[in-house]
Amino acid sequence: MYTGVPLASAKSQIFEAVLGFLPDWVQITVLALIVLAVVASWVVKVRRGIARRRARRAGPSLPGAARQGTGADHLGPYAPPQPERSGADFLGPYAPAQRQESGADLLGSHAPPQRRGD
Repeated sequence: MYTGVPLASAKSQIFEAVLGFLPDWVQITVLALIVLAVVASWVVKVRRGIARRRARRAGPSLPGAARQGTGADHLGPYAPPQPERSGADFLGPYAPAQRQESGADLLGSHAPPQRRGD
């Protein structure tokens, strides 16, 4: 007795209709690949679960793993240095030289001669 309500979803009906037009060997190959993808996803899920369980049993494997924070803390040796100063101090060797001289003192040998004893 047909009640007019389809038993399968629209997606499965479209899938069956598309597969119906293909040769048998293509249908079997497509279905085998779908089953293989599902089984592979299960295998990956189980392997990750096993690895997670082993890591939990082994405890922290790195010396600093217990005190890891967020952001740059996870970079480890690749994290940029954290100096206590700010501004041009972060430039390191590229910071401009700090001189106490000013004005004509910076002209060096091009400075006009100084007069002594006016």
